[in-house]
Amino acid sequence: MTRTRAFLIAIALMALAACGDQSKFRDYDGPKVTRVLLFKSERKLYLMHQNQELAKYDVGLGFAPEGHKETEGDGRTPEGHYLIDKRNPNSKFHLSVGISYPNPADVARAEALGKSPGGDIFIHGRGPTYWKGAPVDWTFGCIAVTDDEIERIYAMVADGTPISIYPSRADMEAELTGLRKSEGAARMAGQLVPPSQAGVLVGSPII
Repeated sequence: MTRTRAFLIAIALMALAACGDQSKFRDYDGPKVTRVLLFKSERKLYLMHQNQELAKYDVGLGFAPEGHKETEGDGRTPEGHYLIDKRNPNSKFHLSVGISYPNPADVARAEALGKSPGGDIFIHGRGPTYWKGAPVDWTFGCIAVTDDEIERIYAMVADGTPISIYPSRADMEAELTGLRKSEGAARMAGQLVPPSQAGVLVGSPII
């Protein structure tokens, strides 16, 4: 092989490597994701535009998935209402978008136990350290999808997007029912009621 040919091959390989580095960053110009929903018992993550489902993914959770995260290292995935508040293009799990855990209530709960609430909760991919045959729930409290799926999520979900994490779909329905009842009672009492919080939770007006 001549030096010239070897040089050209080396340049081509470097160009391919550069393209590979950039390929994980996708473009998205579809409907805005207005809310992310996660039902832990179903292991399902939904990207929503108002009341329209844009995408649905199977997920893995923390290695101890039952219950709300209380302390650092407990292996639980949080439950409640948070925001997508950051992203890491250099994540060791391919790509990741961060969740605003802990909130003040989470901090207070952990402090009452004399412990740290932990943090760094992300939706992330698998990355090169993922091993074949890993359990479904393999993270330390994060929400895991495939590398291909986190590329789509990373492109679709903007910082500031609300994310609601429920133990189950029934828990969301119970929460919405309670909100509707309290708002209805307030209206009957002649109180000034703000726009429906039940509607805000699912991302669409509820009459």
